[in-house]
Amino acid sequence: MLRWAIIFAVVALIAALLGFGGVAGLSADFAKVFLLVAVVLVVLGFLFGRGPRVP
Repeated sequence: MLRWAIIFAVVALIAALLGFGGVAGLSADFAKVFLLVAVVLVVLGFLFGRGPRVP
């Protein structure tokens, strides 16, 4: 997810530099959503990850 967030952020930056406002805005929105999902998954992974294994 983090990879997709970075990709969409780069696409948004390039589109903004080239003057494509609609594409830049949409790509930035997708980047925000993917970043939020990635952060939530990381936090849930830390909270509910595997505990110590009991033999």
